[in-house]
Amino acid sequence: MNVEVVGAIGLAVAAAVCAVAAVGCSVGSGARHRLPHPRRVVPPPRSLVATLRESSRPVRWGLCFVALLPILLLPWPLPLVLPIGVGVGLVLRRAAKTRSRQRYLRAVDSEVPQLLDLLAAGSSAGLAAPLALSRATDGLRGPLATELRRVTRAVDLGARWRDELRALTERLDLSDLRRAVAVIGRTETLGSSLEEATAELAASVRQARRAAVMERARAAPVKMLFPLVFLVLPAFLLLTVVPVLLTTVQSIR
Repeated sequence: MNVEVVGAIGLAVAAAVCAVAAVGCSVGSGARHRLPHPRRVVPPPRSLVATLRESSRPVRWGLCFVALLPILLLPWPLPLVLPIGVGVGLVLRRAAKTRSRQRYLRAVDSEVPQLLDLLAAGSSAGLAAPLALSRATDGLRGPLATELRRVTRAVDLGARWRDELRALTERLDLSDLRRAVAVIGRTETLGSSLEEATAELAASVRQARRAAVMERARAAPVKMLFPLVFLVLPAFLLLTVVPVLLTTVQSIR
């Protein structure tokens, strides 16, 4: 094998490795500073990826630029194809993260009515709002239970449960969950019945979701009309009408 071909292959492999390292540097999160344990004398060894993630943004971008320099030495059209591939990979990764985030929020939102029912049951048993929320968290099994366990854990460590719930609603940005947290805080402030408020809200949320499902069901035939007209109907005509027309034309000739 020619020496130039071997050198080009080795350079291409090195450039691909550098490109992967550059992508890892560019998509890394911001700096994460953690205080060492007071009893720990020697800090634990950190990986290269963790070190790059904890570095500043100019340093990361500089390393990415240096890592991408060998691509310019590759034979044509690899200097053009590799950056395009890296860009497509980043776009696909961001789209996958967005879709996963939306799926997670839908799973959390689907558990809000059950949370309201559990809060109403806890309040009917004579529990206060924070304790009823803690018991309701134990009755959930989905991602909303994980989020609420973080809240209860922070409350056990001394945080204010209203502030933690408000931060949770701001981070998830779900309207029904925000309404549930507002009802809990209002009943605790005014001293009204948590059972009645959560039961009414649960019924309202279920009714609104039922109406939304019915609206989507009514819009489904309209949405199915476009693929029916532009995809199914032309295929049906090609399979049925066109052979008859061709046979008729041939018979006339």
